[in-house]
Amino acid sequence: MLSESLHAELVAFRRDLHMHPELGNQEFRTTAAIKERLEQAGLKPRVLATGTGLVCDIGLAEGEQPAVPLLALRADIDALPIPDTKADCPYRSTVPDRAHACGHDVHTTVVLGAGLVLADLHAKGLLPRPVRLVFQPAEEVLPGGALSAIEDGALDGVGRILAVHCDPRVDAGRIGLRHGAITSACDRLEIALDGSGGHTARPHLTTDLVTAAARVAVDVPALIARRVDTRAGLALTWGRIESGHAPNVIPQHAELSGTVRCLDLEAWRLAPDIVHAAIDEVATLHRAKSEINYVRGVPPVVNDRESTEVLRRAMVARRGMKSVESTEQSLGGEDFSWYLERVPGAMARLGVRRPGERTVRDLHQGDFDADEYAITVGVEMFTAAAFLDIGEARG
Repeated sequence: MLSESLHAELVAFRRDLHMHPELGNQEFRTTAAIKERLEQAGLKPRVLATGTGLVCDIGLAEGEQPAVPLLALRADIDALPIPDTKADCPYRSTVPDRAHACGHDVHTTVVLGAGLVLADLHAKGLLPRPVRLVFQPAEEVLPGGALSAIEDGALDGVGRILAVHCDPRVDAGRIGLRHGAITSACDRLEIALDGSGGHTARPHLTTDLVTAAARVAVDVPALIARRVDTRAGLALTWGRIESGHAPNVIPQHAELSGTVRCLDLEAWRLAPDIVHAAIDEVATLHRAKSEINYVRGVPPVVNDRESTEVLRRAMVARRGMKSVESTEQSLGGEDFSWYLERVPGAMARLGVRRPGERTVRDLHQGDFDADEYAITVGVEMFTAAAFLDIGEARG
């Protein structure tokens, strides 16, 4: 079990991060705080080439090649550009319009805590296999900071990678697991429509751009849903439509933006061509010229069976059979998927709901918070997973 003193230290560390959230690729204070604590434990973390985020090996000397593939534990460290709306919270964000509303402060603290425990075990000669900690920046910035971390060697020598993501629907003390896809792919779409415009009294002499934009908004999602297997879950949802300034003027320009999400990896690979074709068809029908900016995001996180089993066994060993529940595939996106394109791994949903609490503080909302007992749960699970995976690697 995690000592009370370490739990208290980790809670204080998490609250400090929560009070000082930083956006993707701007996490300088966060990186410095993690680095300082790891160095206090006698470790030698390396800041990534981007200037934020870091990796740290435990049980492996600088320049030493591992005898067996490393187990990596990954955390994301960035915050969101939204205000913290929690009332009467002593550790609410001190930065205007910035908040750790997705639980990355918890993820970071869990991996840090696991690292401190594993470093102590290594110092006592009880850690027979090295472990790498990956503190990754810019998860919220498409296509995700995972790609720059990988390019900088975060996965070099790694044989398996594990992660957690806060889940406000699951009670603290429990985790949700799923073999296979646990998140969806997520891309960003921006469309500009142009036409001649004119007077609303004579729409037949113009490109009726407001109508064209409305038809794109309604018809394109319906079209793309019929051009792949419905089980693929390819869905386009708009977040912004903007056009015009006066009630009697047909504008010359309209803009739409939204997200494309997909449950299936192969359908996601086809999505840009399908979306482009559907937009062109609808825009042409209404005599509008379209300019499309399709921003590739992240593929689904696909948990491999062995890694999922490592997490399940670790959690059962620490908390018992009832501490693990099955979870559904989410339509949210997560750049942890980029690691799993290269090495096997799995992500668990870490329960952060206070038991008995009826109000769900959802992710990406300004009032999001976590039951900090989840930090101890995550640290103990990762520590046990490290030893379980060591046994499998040696066998």
